[in-house]
Amino acid sequence: MTASAREIYRDYDQYGVVRVLDDGNRRILSFGNDDEQSCALKSDMADPQHEYTRAMLLVLAFIEPRRVLTLGLGAGSLNTCLHNRFPDIKQQVVELRPAVIDVARRFFQLPRSKRLTLHEMDAADYMDAPDSGKVDILFSDLYGEEGMDELQLTPRFVNQCADLLKPGGWLVLNCWRDHEGSELINVLSAEFSELKSCKTSDGNWILFASKQSLQYSSSQLKTNLKKLEKQLGFSLNPGFKRLQSVF
Repeated sequence: MTASAREIYRDYDQYGVVRVLDDGNRRILSFGNDDEQSCALKSDMADPQHEYTRAMLLVLAFIEPRRVLTLGLGAGSLNTCLHNRFPDIKQQVVELRPAVIDVARRFFQLPRSKRLTLHEMDAADYMDAPDSGKVDILFSDLYGEEGMDELQLTPRFVNQCADLLKPGGWLVLNCWRDHEGSELINVLSAEFSELKSCKTSDGNWILFASKQSLQYSSSQLKTNLKKLEKQLGFSLNPGFKRLQSVF
């Protein structure tokens, strides 16, 4: 976290603290003293600053989505980016903590829009009874002060994610490198035929899973990436260089 960042807001709920910091150019959401959960430019809140968030957006080089589900809001950097840069996308977003939703709206310009529906509830409960049809992309980014929610590693959760995806749809999981030695790959292999990964310099391990094999060649992916970067207004090349097939 930037040393010069000053705290401009603090709140507490049953899950812990919610802090907002400002370093002059950026707004930062934190769930603890040394935690930096989300970060966005004040001049353009649709420009996510964290490497892992940009890496998750690489999935847009694989598919042109119309319906997207996100589990875990944070400051809403990813969702604000999708809303502002891709007007044809309709989003469903699930967030457990009302305090986090409030902060995302008040300090990070999370849009109030018919194209972005918020569900204030536990992601596990939502997945038991999803309030939408099948989606093209499912982003799962479930984190708290103690780190990643272990729900993301369970076979039942992965199965539910697979069931919610349209044919050719993609699941995007934000995990840690510590989970590389877990059973997660075996769990994913039971549901998906295509799996790619991207490691970030901060220790995130982003996984991209689909039931159908990716149809694009390497050269076509590069073409897709250039088009995508132009639409986003920032580079995804660092993550693209680290993208590799798992199976």
